[in-house]
Amino acid sequence: MDKKNIAVLGGGLVGSAIAADLHPVFNVTVIDISKRSLGKLQDSGIRTLNADLSDNETLRRTVRDFDIVIGALPGSMGYNMIKQVIMERKDVVDISFCPEDPMELDKDARENGVTVITDCGVAPGMGNIILGYHNSLMEVKNYECYVGGLPFVREWPYEYKAVFSPIDVIEEYIRPARYVENGKLTVREALSDPELMFFDNIGTLEAWNSDGLRSLIKTMKIPRMIEKTLRYPGCIEYLKVLRETGFFSNEPVEVNGVSIRPVDLTAKLLFPKWEMKPGEEDFTVMRIIVEGKEKGKKKKYTWNLFDRYDGSSGTLSMARTTGFTCTAAVNLVASSGYREKGVSPPEYLGRDSRNFNFIINYLKERNVIYNVEES
Repeated sequence: MDKKNIAVLGGGLVGSAIAADLHPVFNVTVIDISKRSLGKLQDSGIRTLNADLSDNETLRRTVRDFDIVIGALPGSMGYNMIKQVIMERKDVVDISFCPEDPMELDKDARENGVTVITDCGVAPGMGNIILGYHNSLMEVKNYECYVGGLPFVREWPYEYKAVFSPIDVIEEYIRPARYVENGKLTVREALSDPELMFFDNIGTLEAWNSDGLRSLIKTMKIPRMIEKTLRYPGCIEYLKVLRETGFFSNEPVEVNGVSIRPVDLTAKLLFPKWEMKPGEEDFTVMRIIVEGKEKGKKKKYTWNLFDRYDGSSGTLSMARTTGFTCTAAVNLVASSGYREKGVSPPEYLGRDSRNFNFIINYLKERNVIYNVEES
């Protein structure tokens, strides 16, 4: 059987990890506007293509000869990318985490006969898949997701490094956090309701409300659902100072006759501080709690992930945990293991135990291990 042709749109840290994972099995091409990003792949044998994917005509022409398209672009480009690729009748697995609701493209995807899997990273992504699995087997009453990716070395002033677009990270600090309480949608400001949590191998981290439930709010009828981001203790205060001062604002201000969005300047200044330098190590930690009734009895499942930088391949943990969830889904689509047409949030993958076990084992083979405790 001929190898399928895979296009990875975006050659950043996660896109590169995705390409490297798929390269032994598929014909992979990474497409990016940045020659610097593509240059890092030159010695890997992975094909690259320099193109401006913000131009619709270029985007559609570029993906035309591929079987499956992977979206690893900044969130601001994600929704339009999915829309254009659907029009080219190509299957899509996306990790852009666009601010728009991808389910609005479900009708277009069905009419064009394509499979679109969105938000297929670690969280959103793997947390949804785990919940989808349990929700198919039990009556879930409570779902909690705590997740964070951090550098091992706590370096002043931010004690944080990012593998994603700085603008996308800043969105976490300003977008209101939606969660479900007593069966009703509740909205709180980002960075609210802080709590301290202890994790083996790391110690104490700080958790705060973030808007990570996304599709679960509509697809799951569960009385309580909440998602929180994890950072080193103390981060909330300085993030609030920056936010309240206006450094994260999208509203343009005039400086010496020049109109500029404060968030653009902030992102430009933060990126050098947040960029992972060669040899720097990170870790990903996630705790998923699923509680409810199974076969008439109370049941609680606690899933824990602790993953760290892979020194043998030089792959960052957040790129591994996000990227390999995505590549597991790509393998399912490529092998017709998942054939649903339309837009599928990741919880739909978890509803089939065969797909769920495939993803868990796929990650385990790459040493991304989710341990579960039952009580």
